[in-house]
Amino acid sequence: MSKRIVIDPVTRIEGHAKISIFLDDEGKVSDAQFHVVEFRGFEKFCEGRMLWEMPAITARTCGICPISHLLASSKASDEILAVGVPVAADKLRRLMNLGQLTQSHALSFFHLSAPDFLIGWDAPVAKRNIVGIIQENPDLARAGIRLRQFGQEVIELLGGKKIHPSWAVPGGVRSGLTVEARDQIVSKLPEAFATTRVALDLFKGLIRKSDEEVQNIGKFDSLFMGLVGSNGEWEHHGGLLRFSDSKGEIIADKISAQDYKDHIGEAVQNSSYLKSPYYKPMGFPDGMYRVGPLARLNVCDFMGTPQADAELEEYRANWGGRAVTSCYLYHYARLIEILCCLEKIEKLMDDPDLFSKRLRADAGINNLRGVGVSEAPRGTLFHDYTVDENGVIQAVNMIIATGQNNLAMNRSVFEIAKKYVTGPEIPEGVLNRVEHGIRNFDPCLSCSTHAVGKMPMKVRLLGPGGQVLDELTRDG
Repeated sequence: MSKRIVIDPVTRIEGHAKISIFLDDEGKVSDAQFHVVEFRGFEKFCEGRMLWEMPAITARTCGICPISHLLASSKASDEILAVGVPVAADKLRRLMNLGQLTQSHALSFFHLSAPDFLIGWDAPVAKRNIVGIIQENPDLARAGIRLRQFGQEVIELLGGKKIHPSWAVPGGVRSGLTVEARDQIVSKLPEAFATTRVALDLFKGLIRKSDEEVQNIGKFDSLFMGLVGSNGEWEHHGGLLRFSDSKGEIIADKISAQDYKDHIGEAVQNSSYLKSPYYKPMGFPDGMYRVGPLARLNVCDFMGTPQADAELEEYRANWGGRAVTSCYLYHYARLIEILCCLEKIEKLMDDPDLFSKRLRADAGINNLRGVGVSEAPRGTLFHDYTVDENGVIQAVNMIIATGQNNLAMNRSVFEIAKKYVTGPEIPEGVLNRVEHGIRNFDPCLSCSTHAVGKMPMKVRLLGPGGQVLDELTRDG
């Protein structure tokens, strides 16, 4: 008799979602779906606003990713003004994005995901959280909190606030870096480097003993997309788009933000409010692709900093070469990116351009459409604006990293459920592995659906006829 298992809510992620697992008559998993149950409305209520307001407005999409939206929006606005931002403004925006990547990756690794692989898959849910990490390893928990704090302080020292700074604007930024702020960042870099090294050594030790997780928590073929620099280096705020496949072959390269619609389509599925972007030349759903840390490390040729390049070489040598396909290794990729961010921040501290007074280009409305693309912690972020001659917003399309991972998240949940779910009842450890398939991607559902709220999770087990056989619910 067929069944349906529902996990509702999914825990330790940002937003509202549930998972449905479908069993056939023999009790085997036949399908699995990740449902995002929040309504998407942010793009619509931006219509009628002035272009100049968009960076500050769209930053309010989320309290975790405000910097990502602030920067992508500013870049879209730059295109409408048809200006090149001053060199200093570009470097300062990059510095803030490096702080954003650092703080968000630290949150994901230490707070949201580490309880699984440090405390244990079968540990009680009440213990499997940051409080449990503090009890088990207080020094590690404290270091993770301070690493996140370092990234937030970079943001605050530039923009005046850790969350929602109205700092990046069409044409540039409002203020530069002070000598005092520079000195404060420099003084805290050694601790940030040390914590990242501890985390890297810890996780590399864990995955040597975790072949089951590497092989079974979301390992499958897909495409990958991300920004790369002019020499193929890892990029987070400039460059052009690149697609590669699960063999490491580049299938599309040097794609400008303005041309993204030639390569990316957005499908709508009845099971979720979250759209499902796909690579157009391969169609839906075959054009499934992944974005974010795993994808960025797959599409780039090198990181561009000494320590991160050495880590990338080791990572590729041990886990798949140019194309690493296990979603469980998103955590490893995040730590390599943190290391790269810290190295780039350290290098920028010696750059005199950061103290320049030339920070903003002035212009009026010169184009009626602009697309801004930047790498958010969770992956590539697009802001696409259409305006009238007065700069009034006529249409907005925001393609969020979590949406671009939607097909892959569904596939990951299916692969995990197929491996671990063997009957109508779900043990706690199995439930947690299914959830972890989503946590690997560090989804931000408030961003992807432009709503706010905490993230609960539901898992439902359904039979072939759609009847509910088992249902598990958790509060966020």
